[in-house]
Amino acid sequence: MSRFVNVAIGQLGPIAKQETRAQVVHRLSALMLQAHQMGCDLIVFPELALTTFFPRWYIEDVAELNAYYERAMPGPETQGLFDLSRKLGIGFYIGYGELAVEEGRTRRYNTSIIVDKGGQIVGKYRKVHLPGHEAHEPWRAFQHLEKRYFEAGKDFPVFEAFGGKFGMAICNDRRWTETYREMGVQGVEMILIGYNTPVHNPPAPEHDDLSLFHNQLVMQAGAYQNGTWVVGVAKAGIEEGVDQIGGSCIVAPSGEIVASCTTKGDELALARCDLDLCNSFKETTFNFDLHRQPDAYSRIVARKGPGLMADGSPVPPPGPKTDDRA
Repeated sequence: MSRFVNVAIGQLGPIAKQETRAQVVHRLSALMLQAHQMGCDLIVFPELALTTFFPRWYIEDVAELNAYYERAMPGPETQGLFDLSRKLGIGFYIGYGELAVEEGRTRRYNTSIIVDKGGQIVGKYRKVHLPGHEAHEPWRAFQHLEKRYFEAGKDFPVFEAFGGKFGMAICNDRRWTETYREMGVQGVEMILIGYNTPVHNPPAPEHDDLSLFHNQLVMQAGAYQNGTWVVGVAKAGIEEGVDQIGGSCIVAPSGEIVASCTTKGDELALARCDLDLCNSFKETTFNFDLHRQPDAYSRIVARKGPGLMADGSPVPPPGPKTDDRA
């Protein structure tokens, strides 16, 4: 018997700096209600969906910075979304800034969760691939200070939800092949990804015209190469003067886009996703148990890149060449 999950993209338009949590939750709730009316089991919202994208500003005041994070989930301002989820019987994915006290100190993460149809959190993920920079760089038209405002997550877990195996990623994670493969080897059947991606890339403006192409390219490749559904959802449009791409879409395990948004505002797009469609890819071309060769991939975890080992030390030079001729 096929396992269908009716999925809604819950794309958001811009969130202004002065917009309150209550106003944003009202927008999210309106999209959730529409998705329920259309028979959806799950609605997927963007990264940092409760506030404007605050890493674009250099913020020195700790109280001002902390106001962008959630200390509890659900909290007083987000409880209504969970209550609506439970009332309607529809699950959701949402990204937010998380303020956590761990090992006696305050830590900040770029986080997402999966909530089931009963309004219960069944999975939590913390963004691993933090883009941008840590130092103040006022020469930029806008900054991207995720490395300053967040700590990196350490894992790509997979969760049982909606009758299948679900995973999560956030924004820049979608560009890295390791993201998909880490979940792929766990048998993931649907990966949910929220993002806030500016059209303009200050360090590499020559990439600007390729923003939407690259967005689709990496998600389609990740879906096909791991035999999984991928749902990518944007916060789009001109937010506080920064133009952000849309391009929200649902990608089948074949790599084909089966649903997409056409605006840069609050919008829904829907797809009926058969999780069993993953099987023909996982059992043939990408049958990992049969075809992968992990012993040949040791450099992937031993090295950080061409110049550094995983522990941060320099890559040693190659040893002396030997002549084995008799």
